[in-house]
Amino acid sequence: MGEDTRPLLGVPKIRIVRTVHKFLRKFRKKNHCVYKASTLKKCVVAIILLSIVLIIIYSQYIGHSPSYLTGFIQRSTRPEPNIRCGVMNGPRIPQNHDHKTEARLRSYPKVLVFVETMYSKLGRDIAELLVHTRIKYKVEVAGKSLPVLTNLDKGRYGVIVFENFNKYLQMDKWNRELLDKYCREYYVGMIGFITPEEETYVGSQLKGFPLFIHTNLKLKDAALNAASQILRLTRAGETAWGDLPGNDWTVFQANHSTYEPLEWAHRNDDYQPTESNVRTPLPTVIQDHGLFDNIQRVIFGSGLKFWLHRLLFLDSLSYLSHGQLSLSLDRMFLVDIDDIFVGEVGTRLRPEDVKALIATQARIQAMIPRFKFNLGFSGKYFHHGNREEDKGDDLILENIDKFMWFSHMWNHQQPHLYDNLTVLMDDMMLNKNFAKMKGIPVDSGYSVAPHHSGVYPVHELLYTAWKKVWNIRVTSTEEYPHLRPARLRRGFIHKNIMVLPRQTCGLFTHTMLIDKYPGGREKLDESIQGGELFQTIINIFMTHMSNYGNDRLGLYTFESVIKFIQCWTNIKLSSAPPLQLAETYFKFYPGESDPVWGNPCDDSRHQKIWSKNKSCDSLPKFLVIGPQKTGTTALYTFLSLHPAIATHYYFEKSATYFDGELVPKRVHALLPHAKLITILISPAKRAYSWYQHTKAHGDVIANNYSFHQVITASDTAPKPLRDLRNRCLNPGKYAQHLERWLTFFSPQSLHIIDGEELKSNPVEVMNEMQKFLKITPFFNYTDHLRFDPKKGFYCQVISGDHTKCLGRSKGRQYPPMEEKSLKLLQRYYLSHNTALVKLMKRIGIRNIPNWLKDDLSDSST
Repeated sequence: MGEDTRPLLGVPKIRIVRTVHKFLRKFRKKNHCVYKASTLKKCVVAIILLSIVLIIIYSQYIGHSPSYLTGFIQRSTRPEPNIRCGVMNGPRIPQNHDHKTEARLRSYPKVLVFVETMYSKLGRDIAELLVHTRIKYKVEVAGKSLPVLTNLDKGRYGVIVFENFNKYLQMDKWNRELLDKYCREYYVGMIGFITPEEETYVGSQLKGFPLFIHTNLKLKDAALNAASQILRLTRAGETAWGDLPGNDWTVFQANHSTYEPLEWAHRNDDYQPTESNVRTPLPTVIQDHGLFDNIQRVIFGSGLKFWLHRLLFLDSLSYLSHGQLSLSLDRMFLVDIDDIFVGEVGTRLRPEDVKALIATQARIQAMIPRFKFNLGFSGKYFHHGNREEDKGDDLILENIDKFMWFSHMWNHQQPHLYDNLTVLMDDMMLNKNFAKMKGIPVDSGYSVAPHHSGVYPVHELLYTAWKKVWNIRVTSTEEYPHLRPARLRRGFIHKNIMVLPRQTCGLFTHTMLIDKYPGGREKLDESIQGGELFQTIINIFMTHMSNYGNDRLGLYTFESVIKFIQCWTNIKLSSAPPLQLAETYFKFYPGESDPVWGNPCDDSRHQKIWSKNKSCDSLPKFLVIGPQKTGTTALYTFLSLHPAIATHYYFEKSATYFDGELVPKRVHALLPHAKLITILISPAKRAYSWYQHTKAHGDVIANNYSFHQVITASDTAPKPLRDLRNRCLNPGKYAQHLERWLTFFSPQSLHIIDGEELKSNPVEVMNEMQKFLKITPFFNYTDHLRFDPKKGFYCQVISGDHTKCLGRSKGRQYPPMEEKSLKLLQRYYLSHNTALVKLMKRIGIRNIPNWLKDDLSDSST
């Protein structure tokens, strides 16, 4: 190989090297550096000058081509996977991976969590873990009363969790007996945590149990009881060497056969062992088989700071719920390497980095069959590095078949910045043509937008262009519904393109060197040991090309993670192309298919990647939510007369919003600060009006069945008849639907209008409406609304004495409802109307509508 003579600082490298050698010869001749005071200063100055020259040469040299010195320095600091695991390749200890029993049918798969306060740390940790694993739960502050525990003949909760087990021990007699009875009758287990206290207890007995504790200990070297039937996700046989987090551990000593240790550890202090010089392991998590009081429990001597406790907590939920809350042991795993050709000079992959990537992939394939790194490319930046980095690009292409591939944008431009479909498609075609020219596969059906731009919040042009150019069926993002917290990231489907959630695994574009990693190697290892892989079924990890050069943190992280999982869990890792991953994901989570749109204006990141032709001012400030046939169209007309509303104050009316089961959640996600307006009339009258409405519009069922036949139809009736019955009856269950809205919105956000008053005195209703909406200037509706005797309701005043009323379909006169139907409906709605009165009083409404009083009084006669 010849010398690299490319210039540095305008001077050829050979000349610089010769100059340095000449300088050194002179230095040796003239400065013997004898230890004399007169020459010492000269020696120091000379050494400093020499160091400066070498630093300049070194920095310039590594900026343009590789150096044996650079490689030496980087290799000396580059971390290597160091997971110690004696059982990795050994025989697996047989474990019961199926906790299912018939007892699981006695309760619902939901966890009841008692916390000390809504802000306590361990309580939040428990809730976050349950959210991440998609386990349903309810949080209650431990207090004087218990929540409702049963639903008819079934328990509402499969496991009870106490953030502080002492709160259970100190419950008053009535509640304690009630909770214990529930646990016995419905075969519900309990998990408790011994929380730290300032006072240290030695040999202290837990109240009412033959179990003793020693608190505030430092421990190390944790191991598991391989014979425990609880272990399912967690694999026994290895020791977690080293100090355990914290100095406030509790250990247990039992005096009954009902107790069996699940985890042990050793003291990490000056404690002297027994005379035989054997350090006895101390139980740190203990199982109560229920032999003492017929209730099964698992009690932890520390919280969830220790990663192993997160696994044991999930296994305990599975065991105590009789398999209802079991997580799948199958995990699908994909690593995307974004921007494989994009990066600053000096940060890109060199041939030795590419070889390391291939070698690591081969080692991972021995642990995960068919695993391949998935490389994302923007063709414009191919061969944009120095000489060695360009060779790295070439070596990647020489090994195309060893990897999977997906497209970014040609020029790495964010798609939401495009407002022209043709220009966007042309950019994509450049990248596609590059791929074809280089032999890169173009049929993966997967693409990732730079910075996830246009994926969410959705930029419609991107989805259209993806379909037309690449036939994209899958993408991924870390932005839905928000970047943080990561545990809440979910998937959705839009325009038949499946969007999967992405995780970062702690690696970002700038995390190239281990000594520059935030928190250092210890923090990175913490994310590897007990990180997010345990908590989701499918993971697509987002990494960047820069994570695979330099200190190769990407290789270190994923090889370590996989080894750690195989050492400590029974998880079965597999890998597959993105399309197969997406199909599996939405098979597991079909409820995520339909997206819940959030408000981009409430997320600064979303505003940056939102289509530039969108505006926060275009979103509604308030909604008229219905229900149908209560006067929503009239209210819409009256609102539109207000000049401030007509020109500035965007609002939306949809009468079907009111009773939609998912609508409140979706509305709150998009418009969390919106105000809500609903109109209520007698539910019996509303049901009859809806029947007549459908009949007038030619509905076949309504024209072939009487109203009484419709509302008395049984569940075995033909489906069209049942559907009409439901649309007549269900919206009138006002309290039930309002409670759903009040789950997401405050009572101050809700304005309830008496529909009869809207009809008889709309001016007063609209005046109150203006106050609720805080709209200025005040609009005098007296001059703009007038009663029309022909129509029988108020209409808009136009020029002179003329009025403009709603269309012919509004204000129809129907035959009176049959008395038997009215009485039946008043009885049917009795409990719902009673609940409505209670709800209205609870949210501060003192004036109960007359129609509601009449319905309640008539139904009681």
